[in-house]
Amino acid sequence: MDELIDRALAEDIGAGDVTAAAVVPGGARARARIVQRREGAVAGLEVAQAVFRRLDPELRWRAHVAEGQWGAAGRLVAEVAGRAVQILAGERVALNFLGRLSGVATLTARFVSAVEGTGATVLDTRKTTPGLRDLEKRAVIAGGARNHRAGLHDALLVKENHAVLGGGVGPATRAALAAAAAVEPRLPIVVECASLAEVDEALDAGAPRILLDNLSLDELCEAVRRAGGRAETEASGGVTLETVRVIAETGVDYVSVGALTHSAPALDLSLGLESL
Repeated sequence: MDELIDRALAEDIGAGDVTAAAVVPGGARARARIVQRREGAVAGLEVAQAVFRRLDPELRWRAHVAEGQWGAAGRLVAEVAGRAVQILAGERVALNFLGRLSGVATLTARFVSAVEGTGATVLDTRKTTPGLRDLEKRAVIAGGARNHRAGLHDALLVKENHAVLGGGVGPATRAALAAAAAVEPRLPIVVECASLAEVDEALDAGAPRILLDNLSLDELCEAVRRAGGRAETEASGGVTLETVRVIAETGVDYVSVGALTHSAPALDLSLGLESL
């Protein structure tokens, strides 16, 4: 995280904060209050704190909310106190991280609330901001959902292009199962299916979990029936807040939602200073 923060600070500060240097007395001290302007769940407190501490280890940080906690507009999120020029230097970078990650947590919490009582679990995807995947996936957890695989290395996900190159869904599934059996610990296996015929192929090959890609509601219900406890089921493809509940009500075990990370609007937060 330090390297990511250093890059963000270097991008924003450059050769130095010329406005603060011109206007703010060098020895000035201040207290900053970070307040959320819209209701939502806050995430990214650790990285926001780290931004300020990276600039000045003597800055005092105090969070007033817990990671993932939902709150109304106007809520005090955190305070930071110490040298004013260092607080100003970290303001935008800290708020950028905090706003982005809180936006992910907020949208995630809305999806989780939408499927409450259905038995389905909301998952994220790899559709993350380059360089921010770890932080965004932490924000998804803060919002109450679960993480899908972190990358290409920690699960076998047989997708359409793998099936094309691997001789079809059935042969590709068997190849993935053989590869997983040869390593310890065994990697999870998910097989993407775009039709009920492919669902049958994957089930016959022994897939432990099938990803139902862009199937209709009727097809999802039928796929769940055919899986019948033989495999877990996951719905994916164009899931929105308006559709996620009816998708979950088909009986799938999981609903994966790329929008959690690729389309989450930032939560609006502000930082105000007072002299000490």
